[in-house]
Amino acid sequence: MATSIDLTLDCADAGLLAAFWKTALGYVDEPPPAPFTTRAAWLASCDLPEDESADDAAWLCDPAGRGPRLSILEAPEPKTAKNRLHLDIRVPGHGGADERWARITAESARLVRAGGRVLAEFAGHHVVMADPEGNEFCVAAAPRPTPPGRREGRT
Repeated sequence: MATSIDLTLDCADAGLLAAFWKTALGYVDEPPPAPFTTRAAWLASCDLPEDESADDAAWLCDPAGRGPRLSILEAPEPKTAKNRLHLDIRVPGHGGADERWARITAESARLVRAGGRVLAEFAGHHVVMADPEGNEFCVAAAPRPTPPGRREGRT
């Protein structure tokens, strides 16, 4: 069995980044862990320092349960360098190179309207972007499906 992962983003404004990443990934707010009915109640049980609140973080999940959970946590220090790890947003769909590139650029434009910005384009392949706080990510085409009877990585 593979180990599951969660991704965590440190940030200055959890609400701003949560809104962006919900738009970018189609994620939703993750419900609080049972038996709690709110994140605030759950956090109160964690004995956090008085200056921390539920507004200092956001927890997102894939509504279909396939993707990793995303925790967005406010941190006092600003982002100072390029990410050592980044997300790739894979745009679904098939077709030729021009059709895939059109979907990539359309998704990039949608994410710019949501608050992201384009950092670089590698025409025909992928677009490097940044979220509203400068965290880099890429927009690229989803891998082509493996034909029936073939295993991934084999020709």
